[in-house]
Parts: sequence; structure tokens; C-alpha cells
Amino acid sequence: MSGGAEFSIEHGEGTGPRLVLSGPYLISTIGAIDQDLARIDGEFAEIDIAGVTDIDTVGAWVALQLAGRLCTEIAGADERTQRLLAAVGTARSDAELGPPRLPLWERVPLATGEMMAKGWRGAVNVLSFLGAVLIACASLIAHPRRFRLKALVHQMEMVGVTALPIIGLMSFLIGIVIAQQGAVQLEQFGAEALTVNLGGRITLRELGVLMTAIMVAGRSGSAFAAQIGTMKLTEEVDAMRTIGISPVEALVVPRILAAVIMMPLLGFYSSVVAIVGGAVVGDLLLGIPFWTFLARIQEVVPDHDLWVGLIKALPFGLIVALAGCYNGLQVRGNSEEVGRRTTMAVVSAIFAVIVLDAFFAVFFTEVGWG
Repeated sequence: MSGGAEFSIEHGEGTGPRLVLSGPYLISTIGAIDQDLARIDGEFAEIDIAGVTDIDTVGAWVALQLAGRLCTEIAGADERTQRLLAAVGTARSDAELGPPRLPLWERVPLATGEMMAKGWRGAVNVLSFLGAVLIACASLIAHPRRFRLKALVHQMEMVGVTALPIIGLMSFLIGIVIAQQGAVQLEQFGAEALTVNLGGRITLRELGVLMTAIMVAGRSGSAFAAQIGTMKLTEEVDAMRTIGISPVEALVVPRILAAVIMMPLLGFYSSVVAIVGGAVVGDLLLGIPFWTFLARIQEVVPDHDLWVGLIKALPFGLIVALAGCYNGLQVRGNSEEVGRRTTMAVVSAIFAVIVLDAFFAVFFTEVGWG
């Protein structure tokens, strides 16, 4: 190719073949022969670049790649080309080597210190967020006209009403599983009738509200984090502050109230549907008529089991909403942070709910509601 980068293979006497490069090896000319150079294979005595009229870093990189792949040396380079080849080769070596790894006795203390520092900063941020929520609640109590009732109703619909189908289906299936598995185990002792006691108590006290809290955390808690996090990225939260609107009052408080109000209702709904699922299994497999199963629930399940579930639902809803809103407000930088914070909101909410449920189990046992 006239005026462009070229190459040829020359066979000399007493030595192996030589790969001869000629012409300008620049970023603007080397593309024409790049595929042909990639197909060169075999053994070469050297790569002669004496005929190269001009060369830049891309051309030097191509020559070095050829020399490395063909396991040969570069010859015929002038002083300028030698300096360029040396610079490009050094850069390639540094990129491949990477930073040195610290010894174990240094890495462990550094990693521990970083984790402790992150934990301390996280605790400070959580306390700051809780303080901002309390201040916003006090401000809304002092100035009730600023409270966004429409936002509260909208969030109650999103948290509660639209969640009824999936929570109902989940609870119905859980009720079926509890009744069926409980009957199989109790049958060994001739106590299949106690399946009613098992299903009613465990549903009202534990599984109804706990599974509802986990479902709301995965559904609404993640939505809170994603919505507020996206608003942070698009600077809508900053715009609200600029025009004198508190983001905590406008975004956080309605979501927290919606979750706290709807969680007991959803928990009760979940328990009722689970009991209905158990009654269906009792009617089909255990020979216990459907309405007899429900009437038996009223006799064997104490009233405080219902109150235990409803009481636990309030802090569960608070935890889910706080985790979602807090992580949404912590979004910084880019859209990847939205996904990371959404995941953190769901995981932290579920973990906190399960830990709190364990404390409630011990507490209610101690006060005689076990």
C-alpha cells in the first residue's frame, strides 16, 4: 500500500526469515494492515524496523506485541524509536504487574480499621437520620397544615392495598403447608385434631406478621430506597431544599406512617388467609369440616395471640420504612449506588425484623403471653 504502513518477510542466507516493517506506523495508517499482522506466525530471526519512516505509541505497541508473540527481537530502531519502545514497554509492564500486595500482618489491621471506621460513620448517619425524622415529626405536629395527607394516602395504597394479592396468595399457601405438615407429624401420636391449635397459634403469633414484614421489606422497602435514591441522583431532593421544602417531611414521614399503619392490617389479613388455607387442608385431608375448623380456632387460640401479632407489626413496619428511606437518602454518585442501597435496605430490614422478633418471643414469654 503506497504511502501506508507495510511489512514483508525476507529470507536471508544462514539466518532465519526476517519480518521487515516499513512506512509510517501511526494510529492513522496501521489499521489497514492490523488484521494481516495478526495472522503472521512462525519463527523469525528478528523484526527489522529500520524502514519505518514515522512511529507513534500505537505503532510501538504493535511492534512490541509482534515481538512478544513471535518470541523475537526488534532491530534497526533509531534513537528516538528506541526511547519510544522503552517507554511503551515500561508502561505495559507496570500495567501488568499492578500495585504490590501488602503482607498479611498489615492487611488485616487495615481492613479491620476500615470496617470499624465505616461502622462508626454508619452509626452516626443513622442517628442523624433518626434525629431528622423526630424533628420533622415535631415540626408537623406544630404546623399540621404542612402535613401531606395525599402523599400518605398514596403510600398507604402502595404499601397496603396493592400488596393484598401477593400477600394473600403467600399466606394461603403457608397455611396449607403448616396444616399439612403439622397433620403428618401429629398423626404419629394420634393427635391430628391438634393441627387446629398448631396452625392458629403459629400463624397469629409468628408467621403471619413475620412473613408479611419480609414481603413488605422486599416490596415496599426496596421501592422506598429506589424512589428516594433516584430523586437524589436527579437532584430533586436538593431542589426541594432550595425552595424551602424539607425532604424528610415530604418524602420520609408519609412513607413511615403508611408502613406503620398498614403493617398491622396486612399482618391480620395474612393471618386470616393462612387460617383459611389451613381450614381448606383440614376439610380435604383431615376430615375436619371447614366451618368446624374455623370455630375451633376461636376456642383454642387465646386472645393475646392476636394482640401479640398486632403489637409486633407496628415496630416491624417502622423498621422496614426507616431502612428503605435511610438507604435512599444515602445514595451518592451514580445509578449503581441505587441498586446497592436498595439491596442494603431489604437485607438490613429483614435482618432487623428477625432479630426483633426473637426479642419479642422472649419478652412475651416472660410476661406470661407465651
